[in-house]
Amino acid sequence: MSSPVVATQETSKITPCQKLEGHAEWISGVIHLPGGERIMTCSWDGSLRVWNVKSGKQIGDMWRDGDSIVRTTALSPDGKKVVSGSADGGVRLWDIDTGKVISKWMGHIREVKSVCWSRDGQRVLSGSYDGTVREWDVAKGETTLGPIEIGYQFVWTAVYSPDMTMFATAGSDLPLIGVSSEYPTKIWDAKTGELVATLNGRTMFQVCLAWTMDGKTLISGSCKFDYSIRTWNTKTWKHVAVLEGHTSVVTDIAISPNGRILASASSDNTTRLWNLENGHPITSPLHHAAGVVSLSFSADGKQLATACNDENAYLWDVSAILQEAGLEDLLLDKRDKSVRDTFIIYLVAFEQIHSRPLM
Repeated sequence: MSSPVVATQETSKITPCQKLEGHAEWISGVIHLPGGERIMTCSWDGSLRVWNVKSGKQIGDMWRDGDSIVRTTALSPDGKKVVSGSADGGVRLWDIDTGKVISKWMGHIREVKSVCWSRDGQRVLSGSYDGTVREWDVAKGETTLGPIEIGYQFVWTAVYSPDMTMFATAGSDLPLIGVSSEYPTKIWDAKTGELVATLNGRTMFQVCLAWTMDGKTLISGSCKFDYSIRTWNTKTWKHVAVLEGHTSVVTDIAISPNGRILASASSDNTTRLWNLENGHPITSPLHHAAGVVSLSFSADGKQLATACNDENAYLWDVSAILQEAGLEDLLLDKRDKSVRDTFIIYLVAFEQIHSRPLM
C-alpha cells in the first residue's frame, strides 16, 4: 500500500512582522538565542550577527574570525555557546556573552555544511563537503568519532537522534547533468560509527533532516524528483507519509518546541507550515523575494525566523497565523491540550447535569 500523500492549498498571502537587513552577502543560517529577544544569523560575508527581535536592529558589532564563509550555526543546549561551520573546514566554538571564539577545531579538509549538538551538550557532530562526519568532544576540542566516510562526496547534514544513540546523514555526489542517481539517507550508530540502516525512496537525495522529540520519526526534505517532505518510522525505517507542495529543493526543516508544527524552507521562495499530527498544511505559503535556506522557531513556538537569499532575515508571527487558521491549539503542549480537553469534557457534563429540571 502506498504512503499517504498530503498536498497543499494556496490561499491569501501572509507578510513578515520584521525584516533584518545588514549582511553584505547571502545569509546561510538563523537561530534564536535564549530569552526570546534576540536571533543570530551567519552569512557568506564571513560574519555572525545578533539582532533585536522587536526593533530589527543589529546588536553590537558583527562576530568574525577570519574571512571564511560561515555556512551554519547551532546553539548549545545550555544556551551559553554557539558552534559554527565554515568554508575553511573549521568548526568554531563561540561564547554567547563575549562574541569571541573559545576554540577552533580543525580536521575537515573542505567546508563544514552541518553542525549539531548532542542533547547533553558534551559533543558536536559536523558534516562536511569532504564527504565525512566527525564527532567532537566539546571540552577537549578533539575528534572522538570519525572521520566517518558516508559514501558520498558531500555531507549535506548530520543530526543526532534525541537519545544520542544514533545519527542520521544526508549527502550526495556532485550532480551530473542528465544523470539521475539516488543517494539514500543513512543511519549510524553514535558509539561505533557503524552503519545501522539505509532509507530508500525515490527522492534523488535529501538535503535536510530532523528527528521528532520522541525519536519515533525522522523527517527529511528532498532535492529532486518530487521536492517532497517525508516522514520515516525509526523502528522499521519505512516512510510513513509524503508532504507535497514545494516546487523546488527543500533546503531546511524545523520542528516547533512542542513537536506539533513543522516548518519547511525551499528554493521555491517559500516557507510552509505543517500540522505534524495529520500532515496537513496549516496555511498558505510564506512568500519571500528569493530562496529560503534556514529556519528557527522561538522557544515558545510563537515566532519563526527565516533566512533568505536576498541577504535578509525575516520574522513571522506564528501565533497570529495559527489564530487566523483557527489552529491556535497547536501552540499548546500535547499534555496541556489533553488536560484542557479533559477539563472541557467535565465542564460540559457538569453544565448538562445542573441544567436539568428538578423532578
